Amino acid sequence: MPEPFVQTNNLVKTYETPVGPLNVLRGIDLELKKGDFVALVGPSGGGKTTFLNMLTGVDKPTSGMVFVDGVDIANTSERKLTRWRGRNVGIVFQFFQLLPTLTVLENVIMPMDFCNVHAPKQRRDKAMSLLERFDVADQAHKTPDMLSGGQQQRVSIARALANDPALIIGDEPTGNLDRMSAAVVFDTFYEMREQGHTIIIVTHDREVVRDVPTVMTLQDGLLDASPLEAAASRQTREQQARRLNEL
Repeated sequence: MPEPFVQTNNLVKTYETPVGPLNVLRGIDLELKKGDFVALVGPSGGGKTTFLNMLTGVDKPTSGMVFVDGVDIANTSERKLTRWRGRNVGIVFQFFQLLPTLTVLENVIMPMDFCNVHAPKQRRDKAMSLLERFDVADQAHKTPDMLSGGQQQRVSIARALANDPALIIGDEPTGNLDRMSAAVVFDTFYEMREQGHTIIIVTHDREVVRDVPTVMTLQDGLLDASPLEAAASRQTREQQARRLNEL
């Protein structure tokens, strides 16, 4: 059996507060292989964003282990993690986090420049191709403040994919998009999954993840990996379609 691409073992995150410790993650065990596509659902405050921060090294666990593609995230220095994240992880933030003084095109090129990914002469074409995919190429020379929230979200997704990362992390990646734009994003995720990328997203919207292969619930700091309403929903629709074809 191949080694897990993403692995957490008894992952705990506790914050000290004036009224005592706050246990946000209470022992998360997870194993994913390359090409897995997982959606984490659950109520606000359940620990979803904190869990993503553990996987990307943005924050450190109180105890437990986190490995991504063999990298010991919890015990790697921030300097090394910064470079590793840039090359291997594409992060789609809930609130865009585009650099306001750069144009849309420059925002997408920036990760390639920072990590020296793709030949310099190819970076502009790569960025424009991604912007075209998400229907914002006509905004390439504007600054983010000139775009709508939905347009900024699509630009942030294009930026996250700029370095062809092995792991794609999305914190409410379609939260600011209409249904049609969200469908384009998910089509891209499915395509990248077929190419071997591993994708983990969190969302409150169960409707948008009804076809995601694996859906887990993270609530009260605990991960419920029991099966999968997404798979059941898809199977039900397939059965209904077969019945209609038989009529």
